[in-house]
Amino acid sequence: MNNILRYLKRKGGFARMNELRAASFQTRDIAKLVQEGKIEKVKSGLYRLPQIDVSTNINASLVEVSHAVPKGVIALASALAHYGLTTFVPSEIYVAIPLWDKPPKIEFPPIRFFYYPRQFYSVGIEEIKTSAGTVRMYNKEKTICDMFRYRNKIGENLALEALRNYLRRKDSNIKKLNEFAIVCRVKTVMLPYIKAMVS
Repeated sequence: MNNILRYLKRKGGFARMNELRAASFQTRDIAKLVQEGKIEKVKSGLYRLPQIDVSTNINASLVEVSHAVPKGVIALASALAHYGLTTFVPSEIYVAIPLWDKPPKIEFPPIRFFYYPRQFYSVGIEEIKTSAGTVRMYNKEKTICDMFRYRNKIGENLALEALRNYLRRKDSNIKKLNEFAIVCRVKTVMLPYIKAMVS
């Protein structure tokens, strides 16, 4: 059973049941480790090492969500917070999933799902390395454009704050931002703000 623990460590603390079975581990051994408290069952088919304190480590929470929601992408206010583009601290993790997908039931951490059509879902996804593992997240430019696309649901002030903070950064890229604004169909909304902020 120590081999299972070592395997989980190599996988960044998380593994799905199908991965454990593929690695030739027995279901009864996994169940015994759960019973002994040496591993924890996050949800049906997903396990993690208990040393990862998701209640105090936001990176670990994002990693846990990435494992629990395979098609999920960290988005909107949660991505803004990760990039340091907002002072807002979301009480839920904002996750984009394909419009046709059904989200899994997860008790913790709290998640707010947003259903993205195919043309908005598949662009701008990056794999972000964090201290707790790898997270699927939209890049800065796509995130800002999404904020404008969902401004009526989340708040225009938050979108404007993110845009202002982004344009102040040395690594800001207006050309790239415009490209994503076209893809997300928010160029006509964003352009006047961009012009006002960079003038």
